Amino acid sequence: MQTKTTKKLWQSGILTLSLLATSVMAAVSPDEAAKLGNTLTPVGAEMAGNADGSIPAWTGGLPANAGSVDGKGFLSDPFANEQPLFTITAQNVDQYKDKLTPGQLAMFKRYPDSYKMPVYPSHRSASLPPAVIEAAKQNAVNTKMVEGGNGLENFQTANPFPIPQNGLEAIWNHITRYRGGSVRRLVTQATPQANGSYSLVYFQDEFTFRDALTDFDPSKESNVLFYFKQRVTAPSRLAGNVLLVHETLNQVKEPRLAWLYNAGQRRVRRAPQVSYDGPGTAADGLRTSDNFDMYNGAPDRYDWKLEGKKEIYIPYNAYKLDSPSLKYEDIIKAGHINQDLTRYELHRVWHVTATLKQGERHIYAKRDFYLDEDTWQASLIDHYDGRGTLWRVAEAHAQYYYDKQVPWYTLEALYDLLSGRYLALGMKNEEKQAYDFNYKASSSDYTPAALRQAGVR
Repeated sequence: MQTKTTKKLWQSGILTLSLLATSVMAAVSPDEAAKLGNTLTPVGAEMAGNADGSIPAWTGGLPANAGSVDGKGFLSDPFANEQPLFTITAQNVDQYKDKLTPGQLAMFKRYPDSYKMPVYPSHRSASLPPAVIEAAKQNAVNTKMVEGGNGLENFQTANPFPIPQNGLEAIWNHITRYRGGSVRRLVTQATPQANGSYSLVYFQDEFTFRDALTDFDPSKESNVLFYFKQRVTAPSRLAGNVLLVHETLNQVKEPRLAWLYNAGQRRVRRAPQVSYDGPGTAADGLRTSDNFDMYNGAPDRYDWKLEGKKEIYIPYNAYKLDSPSLKYEDIIKAGHINQDLTRYELHRVWHVTATLKQGERHIYAKRDFYLDEDTWQASLIDHYDGRGTLWRVAEAHAQYYYDKQVPWYTLEALYDLLSGRYLALGMKNEEKQAYDFNYKASSSDYTPAALRQAGVR
């Protein structure tokens, strides 16, 4: 059925037959998409605040000059003078359980004497560059999923489904969300023992989305969503090992391509295990490949259900946790990170459940996702094993790089409730540089042949 807007455009001769065909197959109608930038934010969040004002209206996010940027690229905290409204502990958690996830409640139960959540005033700080916002509007009426939902067609840049109609569309928004186009980062990973002792693994990561390549040619068809290269720089036993990933957009047409360079053997090999529940790099068995970035990769092994929206206390505006004045030993503690350094705010999230399909294999039989409505970043994910037991709890401490208009994570934590161990990934407090969003790369930098040079110790 034609919408009134479509009918007017057709009668005026503006709408071509091919465009009409695309819009008919689109996720939402042009009338529905017109809500973006009006009652909805440009990426599909509710523009208005909540009823009692504890979640404010979105007014455009933090400006580029919201704070200072030091010589290493670390941002000052625009909310440094704020104090917590209250702190949730094991003693008062029942008062707030309606705004907490099962995983968060389990953390209070697992660590009743140390786990806490300082709750601050909510700030809807995120925005995106104008070109990304415009692409989201085009995606809303043009992008569609390929058969089975394992790829996209007619997709631009980020956020293919700003007004999601189902759980799979919502998760594609997380997978494809804007992360700055091209970036290089120096980050560390810790996998503490139950008593808090740990050693660090150091990485140099490079992300480049296809349209940010220096030799990108929009006239040439490409099935790559982004390129990812990860080099281990320390400890010495792992230094020089490099992972290369070509993340494909239509994973029915072509699955993810991955290669590993082993510095000891000086060999490049295909790495099909870098997907699904294959082991994460140097993670001591504490995360799967698809736990990286909270969740990544092909969604084909799960059935996805959009449960709706909730108001939840989630980690947010984590500038304090990212401070270069901190040492890693200030952050990594027994059982969980130092919660005194965290900041939680009340935000609306999309709740999406992923249930393992009949006949498919994965160590996680079910996952509960809580996606921040303003960024489409996964904020919290609860992981259940095959017996239905809540096993691992993922928390992403988000911050907005206001100087570059890029939402991303300060730290990803994945807590194993059964072993009492956890993984913390993304810390850069002691590194010589924060994220470098001025990094440039060409397609030749992401070839298997380039891995040997990248792996030089």
